[in-house]
Amino acid sequence: MSRTKQWLNGYIRAWKTKADADIRALFTDDAEYWFQPDDPTPTRGIDAIIAAWREEEPSEPVFELDVLIEDQQLGIITGHVDYPGHESYQNLWEVHFAPDGRARRFVEWYMRSQKNAATEPAP
Repeated sequence: MSRTKQWLNGYIRAWKTKADADIRALFTDDAEYWFQPDDPTPTRGIDAIIAAWREEEPSEPVFELDVLIEDQQLGIITGHVDYPGHESYQNLWEVHFAPDGRARRFVEWYMRSQKNAATEPAP
């Protein structure tokens, strides 16, 4: 199994459990977590990342995610995440690996799926 696939499996486990140990297994102590690439500043440090992961989600996510490409330093994950009754997103994630396989930097790129965007009025 590839490094990025192992990391993704751990991410999914941590997403479900919200357990500190599962989240710590994914990110270095000084990791940067960019919830959007245009955030003015990322969430920095494992304790801040754990706190952010504890925030309530709008509904139980349904997802299909897989590795697109990878090398020893970077993994790219694509797929979609649906929050039933809320939103659906198309995703591209950057996982910048530390030598130990944890993420030192994580960036989420996403777009709302067209099925949701089409039902909302134009601004």
